[in-house]
Formats: sequence, C-alpha cells, structure tokens
Amino acid sequence: MIDRASVITVLDAILDPKSGQGLVASGLAKGLTVADDRAGFAMEVPVADAALYAPVRDAAEAALRAMPGMTRVSVILTAEAAPAQEPRRTAGLSSAAIDQTRAKAPVPTDRPAHVRRVLAVASGKGGVGKSTVAVNLAAALSARGLSVGVLDADVYGPSLPTMLGLSGKPGYEDGAIVPHEAFGLKAMSVGLLTGAGDAMVWRGPMASQALTQMLTQTRWGTQAQPLDVLVVDLPPGTGDVQLTLIQKTPLDGAVIVSTPQEVALADARRAHALFQKVNVPSLGLIENMTGDIFGRGGAEAEAARLEIPYLGDLPLTAAVRQGGDAGTPVVIAEPDGDVAHRFAGFAEAVAGALGL
Repeated sequence: MIDRASVITVLDAILDPKSGQGLVASGLAKGLTVADDRAGFAMEVPVADAALYAPVRDAAEAALRAMPGMTRVSVILTAEAAPAQEPRRTAGLSSAAIDQTRAKAPVPTDRPAHVRRVLAVASGKGGVGKSTVAVNLAAALSARGLSVGVLDADVYGPSLPTMLGLSGKPGYEDGAIVPHEAFGLKAMSVGLLTGAGDAMVWRGPMASQALTQMLTQTRWGTQAQPLDVLVVDLPPGTGDVQLTLIQKTPLDGAVIVSTPQEVALADARRAHALFQKVNVPSLGLIENMTGDIFGRGGAEAEAARLEIPYLGDLPLTAAVRQGGDAGTPVVIAEPDGDVAHRFAGFAEAVAGALGL
C-alpha cells in the first residue's frame, strides 16, 4: 500500500524550476490522488512554459514509478493559453469582423477506435436522474442484442460504479485501459480510478484531460468485435467536459433528460441549444420523475416547442431508486416491469435514429 505522505515526500524532492519549491509545496501538483498501489496528479502551466515543465513531469513520473509497490502512475501536463481579450466594439467595426473574433464551435477529431456510434445523455441540470436514465438506456440497448459501453463523464460526481455495482481498478493491457463489464455492458468511470470518498479538486483542463484519456485510451471494442454504441453520461451544465467530448469525437446524437418543472426544463433547453450549435441531433427528450410531486407533461410540451421527439416519461418509483442503490439497474432487476418496458421503447427509438 502506498501512503500519501510518502508520495508527497517524493514529489517535494523534485523542484519547480520557477519557484524553487517542491512540486506539492509550490502548488504545482494539482488534484493529487493516492489509492492503494497507484498515484496521479496534474500540472497546469502556461503554453509558453510547456517545454520547461516537460522534463519536470518526466522526473515526477519516474520518481513515483520507483517507489516500492507502485504499479500505476499518471502525471498529466496541461498547457493552457491565457484567455483572449474581449474585442473592442467600435462603430466602424463590421459584424463580419466581430464574428471572426468569436470562439468557433470545436471540430471533432475522430471517434474512439472500434466504436460505431457515440450517444450523449445530457440534462443541463443536476439531480434529474440523467445517470439513472443513461445506465438503464444502455441496458435496454444491450437487451436488443447490441454491444454497448457506458462512459461516466461526470468527473466530479461519478455515479456509474454505484449504479452498476462496480469496484476495483480497471486493468491495463498494451497501454490501453480494459473496462469493467457488468450486465453485458462495458463501463469506465473516474470513480473506478480513485477512492470512494476522494474529491476531484481539478480545474477544467484537468477534468477534460481525464475525460479524453477515458474516451480514447479505453479498449471499448476490437476490430473483430466493435462496440455498437458508447453511451456517454454527461455531467450537468454546458462547460468544459461537454465541449471536450464534442471536440474529441463526433457525436451521433443526444438524449436529453428533464423533470417536468420549469426550473429543469430551462436547463434542458440550454443543453439542446448546445447540441444545435455543434450540429449534434437531439434524438429526444425524456421526462423523468413524473408524478404528483414534480407534476407531469412539462417535457412533452417542451419537446413540441423545440421540435424534437418526445420519447416518453418515467414515473417516480421506489424500484428505480432501489436498483441504482443496489447496483442492478431496474431494467435488469425487473425486466418485465412497467419501467423496463418504457426503457425498451426509448431504446427502440434511439437505436432506429442511430441506424442500429
């Protein structure tokens, strides 16, 4: 077992070339995590200093690997440009010139190796049951005979390990992460790389780097057995993680989850607007927690206003919550129940829209 104090001692023996202090003492080692036989952190520096700190990263990685009992080390170096100044608006500046100064939508690079389709499940707002929908939708797609993976992109609040009953670190083979498997689903989450109680005190670039590594370095499929669809459970909001995903892989579609009340629907609109801006089709809106407490019908009316498909509603039931807490999705635990039949309908619509 590697203890945190020993890791800090090793890292503080490596000096920050600018401050002359150790990496931890200087604050350069961000988001340090130590778990069992593994350790990792990130260094965020200005773009101009990237070459200066590359040897520091290499030295830190080598020092950690040399610790007795250490089997896995992750030292991430991110270089961030200073934010661009807002352009001055003058009477003589044309609208075309102003538009040239605005940030453009990111251009996707390529989808993960041996993955046929990538589906995002988004909400805009937290606490609406998006992760529950993502996991059960993945299970329902798998029940149709598709090969399905689930990526937990919520770096700060990962829930996939709990919802699928997973624990322990993923394996590594030939430089690739070997995902866990549960109920026929391949699964990857930052929650599998850290302790259950660890807080990810990471800034945006570090969270984005973590997502990139899980997305591109996980062995989702093979040439002989490609993954039909990778379901990505996005965190709330429309920030760094969402933009990183859009930039790193072409999304084939998005499913948006909302509860019926206006406060949640407002954020669902923002999620849809983001996908519209980057030409990702919204495949449908699901109303979750329908019932006397939150009301009903708000998402259906919103789908009509946004002119996207309304996939249906999910009642607020104890079985859904119990399945998530127990690590067995309700689609698996009660395959003949009402909720499972509703998810089967969602999966049929989504698979058809994805051409699967």
